[in-house]
Amino acid sequence: MPNDLPAPNPHEAVKQPETPNLLEVLGPGLITGASDDDSSGIATYSQAGAQFGYDLGWVMLFSWPLMCAIHEISARIGRVTRPGIAGNLKRHYPRALLCGIVAMLVFANTINLGADLGAMAAADAFVSFACASAI
Repeated sequence: MPNDLPAPNPHEAVKQPETPNLLEVLGPGLITGASDDDSSGIATYSQAGAQFGYDLGWVMLFSWPLMCAIHEISARIGRVTRPGIAGNLKRHYPRALLCGIVAMLVFANTINLGADLGAMAAADAFVSFACASAI
């Protein structure tokens, strides 16, 4: 008997979305933005700036829109599919390819860690030399 069901309360039928907190809104963008500001990146930017000055400023006109497009595409893929890049690779490609990509990522991160340590050591030597010459 379909008429025995009570009529739904209109206020209960519509569930309002929860208000996200600040870290949920900034999460991926904040991590992506901060990921390039490591010591090796800053050392590279400093060396390029000292060597070329403003001569390569025109490159920014081409690289910035491309960088924004890549970040936008990555964010949309993650937003729509939820699992992220590794999860999508796992779902659509063979396991051997995924393992190869992860191995390259581990290798690149190891090289990046070495570059970070080298840049921090160079900065430490610079600060130590400046302090020692001031005495």
